[in-house]
Amino acid sequence: MKLTLGFSPCPNDTFIFDAMVHGRIDTEGLEFDYFLADVEELNRRAFEGRVHITKMSFHAYAYAASNYLILDSGSALGRSNGPLLISRKKIVRKNIENVRIAIPGKFTTANLLFSIAWPNALNKKEYIFSDIEEALLNGEVDAGLIIHETRFTYQNRGLRKIEDMGEFWERLTGMPVPLGAIVINRSIPYDTALKVNRVLKRSLDYAYQDSSAAYAFVADNAREMDSDVINSHIELFVNEYTSDLGKDGRMAIEKLFSVASNSGVIPEMPERIFLTDGKG
Repeated sequence: MKLTLGFSPCPNDTFIFDAMVHGRIDTEGLEFDYFLADVEELNRRAFEGRVHITKMSFHAYAYAASNYLILDSGSALGRSNGPLLISRKKIVRKNIENVRIAIPGKFTTANLLFSIAWPNALNKKEYIFSDIEEALLNGEVDAGLIIHETRFTYQNRGLRKIEDMGEFWERLTGMPVPLGAIVINRSIPYDTALKVNRVLKRSLDYAYQDSSAAYAFVADNAREMDSDVINSHIELFVNEYTSDLGKDGRMAIEKLFSVASNSGVIPEMPERIFLTDGKG
């Protein structure tokens, strides 16, 4: 059976999926027609419901939950690894509502967290995430939300941090921050979806056991080619929650949706959002 698969070119995703898409592991008879795209493009394709398996922002998932279920493996959650709100000049938090803000996409989790923190900050402009630093330096915007590997490089360009949105979330809830999910179309038979879940976990295990095998695929697609940045990115975003959401991961995701829904940022969620209940 051939399934379409979308994920980002970021090091954490290419690290996870390398063995799965390059035949390094047993895929249990499954084949994957994969493509790489920016997270907001992945979100848009998921809204159309035509991709079988895809990475998407948890924010975007709230608008595609009727078509997709969250897999146990592959998600990006964690502590101290959230999006950063940065600027070129000093901006105090109380003035954020009055400045021009670059966001890496309307449906990114970065924008969701920012909207919870500053609901009245509405002067936003969307950019591809890798262009936000340049927009700040050119004076097009006053502040910007950065994600992915740019969180490791912004200080090299004379930019400063206003707020770590992951730390904001942890102060608010005490829970890890959910960033991105790997989801599967609800039209896929349950047994096949479980098979995908196993294959994805197997791919991640392979990457951990032989990280050098994935390095060429990771480096070829990384926007930031410095090996230290690539390794830091993987270490930060690939963790115990990536292997298996577990009870704490599921609780954090449900809390994010609850807070966002109660704040009017997202619609009410369906009753079932996870592929399994964590027991199977």
